[in-house]
Amino acid sequence: MSSLSLVADVGGTNTRIALAEGFHVRHDSVRRFTNADFTGLDAVILRYLDDLQETVDAACAAIAGPVTAGVGTLTNLDWTVDGMMLRAVTGAGAVSVLNDLQAQGHALGHVPLRPILPGRAPADPAAARLVVGVGTGFNAAPVHVIPGGRLVPPSESGHVNLPVRTAEEVRLGRHLEDIYGIATVEEALSGRGLSAIHGCVTGTERPSKDIIPLIGTDADATETARIFVRLLGSVVGNLGLTHLPFGGIALCGGMSRAMAPHLDALGFAEAMHDKGRFSDFVSAFPVSVIEDDYAALTGCAASIM
Repeated sequence: MSSLSLVADVGGTNTRIALAEGFHVRHDSVRRFTNADFTGLDAVILRYLDDLQETVDAACAAIAGPVTAGVGTLTNLDWTVDGMMLRAVTGAGAVSVLNDLQAQGHALGHVPLRPILPGRAPADPAAARLVVGVGTGFNAAPVHVIPGGRLVPPSESGHVNLPVRTAEEVRLGRHLEDIYGIATVEEALSGRGLSAIHGCVTGTERPSKDIIPLIGTDADATETARIFVRLLGSVVGNLGLTHLPFGGIALCGGMSRAMAPHLDALGFAEAMHDKGRFSDFVSAFPVSVIEDDYAALTGCAASIM
């Protein structure tokens, strides 16, 4: 068991690094770095360790991009991360590279959750769970309890085609196709997705940070949010049917936290449960929000214990 580990949450714009003792992330050790200032994650880690003058026994990096056979490439940044590099720059014996949603899955049980929908799932600690990340991008990962630990398979769920049923959703899908060439879940359910929906509603895109404070007081912002929330409910319901997370669905990411106060009023539950003869079945899945901004770091620590 590692006494001290280095954990990193690597996004397209920023990287956060911290030290962890067991499952506990030392908040006083968290540092944020702007990726544009560095040539790669190795340079970021070397700067961090040089600043803190610490040695570590284990290292784990969670990245915003697909990971295959321990090698990850960021979706929105030309960086590649692998275990060999982590071992070389940290001197750690145990190393791991995860997708950032995998890290969120490993964090479950170690971070507080804000309930959104109670569900009717039985209290089975071995029941499957699901994390759904909505932020700069969109992704999801199932969480399974297995003998000896936890299995969190990777996925790239944000890049599937956006489900459309209504005339309003068809119009949005065509709008996204005009912008991106394809209408995927991530192009609608992300920070830039909220801006794109506003453009479809009004003819003018606005940054998501300008739209969110106006929800409930501005008609266009509220309509934009309504479409976003109902699409999110529909997609989360689809993911629920795919993975059967009777242990609960946990939303995470900046957009999840920002939209959480509006989910009830704007129809999240109705859209999630709108599955025809399986509506009652889907309503059994509890839904919550991970509000801990350091959850991915905690998940990294938990994954290498």
